[in-house]
Amino acid sequence: MATLQDLGVSAAINISITFLFLIGFAFLKLQPVNDRVYYPKWYIKGLRKGGTKGDRRSLDKLVNLDYKQYLYFLDWMREALRMPESELIEHAGLDSAVYLRIYLLGLKIFLPLMILGFAVLVPVNVTDNYLVSSASQVISTNIDKISMANVKNGSQRLWVHLSMTYVFTAWTCFMLYIEYKTVAGMRFRFLATEHRRPDQFTVLVRQIPPDPDESISLHVEHFFRVNHPDYYLSHQVVYNANKLAKIVKKREAVQNWLDYSQLKYARNPSVRPTRRKGFCGLWGETVDAIDYHTAQIDQLTKEAAAERERVLGDEKAIMPVAFVSFRRRWGAAVCAQTQQSKNPTLWLTEWAPEPRDVYWYNLAIPYVELTIRKLLITGAVFALIFFFIIPVTFVQSLANLDGIEKKAKFLKPIIERHFIKSFLQGFLPGLALKLFLHFLPVILMIMSKIEGHVCLSMLERVTAVKYYYFMVVNVFFASVLTGAAFEQLNAFFHQAASQIPKTLGDAIPMKATFFITFIMVDGWSGIAGDILRLKPLIIYHLKNMFLVKTEKDRENAMSPGSAGFDTVFPQVLLYFLLGTVYAIITPFILPFIIIYFGFAYVSYRHQVINVYDPEYESGAAFWPQIHNRIIASLIFEQITLLGVFSSKKAADSTPFLIGLPVLTIAFHIYCRNRFEPAFVKYPLEEAMAKDTLDKATHPDLNIKRFLQNAYMHPVFKIEEDDEEGNYALDAPEDEPALVPTKPHSHGNTPVVSVHEGDSPASAHGSPTYASSGSLIHH
Repeated sequence: MATLQDLGVSAAINISITFLFLIGFAFLKLQPVNDRVYYPKWYIKGLRKGGTKGDRRSLDKLVNLDYKQYLYFLDWMREALRMPESELIEHAGLDSAVYLRIYLLGLKIFLPLMILGFAVLVPVNVTDNYLVSSASQVISTNIDKISMANVKNGSQRLWVHLSMTYVFTAWTCFMLYIEYKTVAGMRFRFLATEHRRPDQFTVLVRQIPPDPDESISLHVEHFFRVNHPDYYLSHQVVYNANKLAKIVKKREAVQNWLDYSQLKYARNPSVRPTRRKGFCGLWGETVDAIDYHTAQIDQLTKEAAAERERVLGDEKAIMPVAFVSFRRRWGAAVCAQTQQSKNPTLWLTEWAPEPRDVYWYNLAIPYVELTIRKLLITGAVFALIFFFIIPVTFVQSLANLDGIEKKAKFLKPIIERHFIKSFLQGFLPGLALKLFLHFLPVILMIMSKIEGHVCLSMLERVTAVKYYYFMVVNVFFASVLTGAAFEQLNAFFHQAASQIPKTLGDAIPMKATFFITFIMVDGWSGIAGDILRLKPLIIYHLKNMFLVKTEKDRENAMSPGSAGFDTVFPQVLLYFLLGTVYAIITPFILPFIIIYFGFAYVSYRHQVINVYDPEYESGAAFWPQIHNRIIASLIFEQITLLGVFSSKKAADSTPFLIGLPVLTIAFHIYCRNRFEPAFVKYPLEEAMAKDTLDKATHPDLNIKRFLQNAYMHPVFKIEEDDEEGNYALDAPEDEPALVPTKPHSHGNTPVVSVHEGDSPASAHGSPTYASSGSLIHH
């Protein structure tokens, strides 16, 4: 068990690593040659320009020679805090701005709790002497003596802890209410002022029933012309183009190798580059690299063309899924939020994700498979969570060297060396756990994709849920319970069964030292490592050296990535769990958590402003999930305190804790009913207001042209001639034509509305090509 001296060693190591990372970041970001790595967002927005390779021959184009700038190496923190939140929303989106508010919420909650904890609880704890009198039964350190574990059983001092539990819960709920209300208001304002987007007019329709007389495309058109005659505009069916996408992706990879070979030959025309034809060029016949890759690209281009023709000509390649677009937001809102058929399992509608948020691969998964996939992945996640308890148990054994010394006495001379013991107990456990968790998000993301979610935002949210459960079970529960079992093993064997809850109640507060080391490794050094961006820096310069030929290539090499909500949300929610659980039991942990929230807020605000390029914009749709997890942390804290109070034989005060979870759940239900609808539904009032504004400001808006290519699979876009404008001004749209209420044959296909422009498609839904190479069904 780590002592105060061990924590001092851990703090010194982590502060040194953090400081070195910050110095390295400050030096690297000032170099012109690294500008695209540390400020890529400004290049993406076109607000920053860099020189070409030919411009970088002089030293001043590679290295910053102004020594004065190195004196203010922490000036980036002040710059990160300078941008107002309204400007930040316009610059990076509402998702990024609300994400940063999570760290502010942590500061708002835990900073007052820390002040109260040190002013009230710490003096109460430290002036008692339970651990001194029970030294023969319970293993403890001097840190535990300032925790609740040091209060005697049945002591009247426990009333202070009970009172502070109510105060802490009330303050946390108050701040959660204020933040929920604020974020909901920000979301409404953002949606009201947001620029026109295709997803505001489009609905994703699934479980389209087959019709013996019509193709899927014509069936969709007929259904919506009949049931939404005033607002239906057009639709785009979804093709199973996954094989074509793989061919295109493979061709892009080969094209990169061809670019590299051509660049290598241009630098040294006297030698033609060669490569082996075997796996990854490691073995096989040696051939000319340029000719080999050119032939590969020609072959893959032919395969892609053939596969494209097959997909477009195969009726079975059309999935029972479609993106249906409406003339007005109001019509889309009605369709997305109502039941379309008397059979609730058919014609299922939901808001379409924005085009860049669509995960096209999963749209080809039959809807009936989704439930089976979800059950299988749930079982796999359950198995993975409990499998990881084994390495976590090993990590906990490193944190308890006293038990190891008793079982393996030959290691005692090595372990007892001062620095080695402090390193093993104060730094290594947190580092080992951090390494175990490093590759886990990739595995969980793969599982979420197998589940069949159709948008990237949902993939990140469900992956975050899995990762959060994993961290709660393996980082928190396994660390507490496994650690308790190792540390109190002797007590378990020599005490009656009725005394085991008491022993666990004493052990839970003692695990705070492990979590403090974990916070310093994961929260302090980890954040500094994120902002250093060493991996993206190396990758960028390797690409710049071997693949970049044009300015466009250099932009592609930047690859700033997004914030990665699937990993950051579980991490920050774990700190909320630790803070709420240990705020009463061990207030000593709160300063470390507050440093984490403050450092993370400044660091990630800098990253959001200068680095991260969001893949999508959900309008802070993730906030209910954040709120729910913090409420769950509060309830778990209260249940934990019930066990601790019971172990302390506080018969008089324990019953007063029973009502606290009930009150917290009631507060949660109120917040859910009051605010959550704002995050899952779009008010018709808001939709009508935006439509009215559009009609007044752009009376000649041709919404069909604006939407025609928005939801077509990227592999069907032969040319990417994206126009700058977000809308087109053409002739106003007329009212739709009347159609029969029921189809009878292919010859009686409903009359095509004048909004559709050209002649109708054939009965089999033959596609036509729009101006930019996208596929659209009329």
